[in-house]
Amino acid sequence: MSTVKERLEQLGLTLPRAAAPVANYVPFLRTGNLVVISGQICFGPDGMLSPAHTGKLGAEVSAEDGIAAARLCALNVLAQLDAAVGDLDHGVVQCVRLGGFINAVPSFAGLAGIMNGASDLMVELLGDRGRHARSTVGVAELPLDAAVEVEAMFEVK
Repeated sequence: MSTVKERLEQLGLTLPRAAAPVANYVPFLRTGNLVVISGQICFGPDGMLSPAHTGKLGAEVSAEDGIAAARLCALNVLAQLDAAVGDLDHGVVQCVRLGGFINAVPSFAGLAGIMNGASDLMVELLGDRGRHARSTVGVAELPLDAAVEVEAMFEVK
């Protein structure tokens, strides 16, 4: 079985540096055997938001770019998780839940498909440990006009 790092390499991805919070909150909180990850927006590998990942789904952001933004959110979630547990292969028992927030026009009906970008990547990287419960909602606005934000909860050792 390959490691998370090997799976990242196979997909041409790297785990980014865990982003510092931009307001009065912590990026993750560990309580008992749970780690709750604060909402992560779609910062790219350079720590910046791409113009393709800012704005609203159903307006200036395409579905393809929305899915890519959700995948970036999932990578940023995993970066926070790695900071919390230090080892994604041995420290993580299960992804318990993902919550997705999609910056969308009111008529955009493809929310679930956008969030699949994050869900699919979680399973690609963690295997069965990446299967999770999920909620996805459309919102009127996200920080920095990000297209997608994802929060998470993990069971850890």
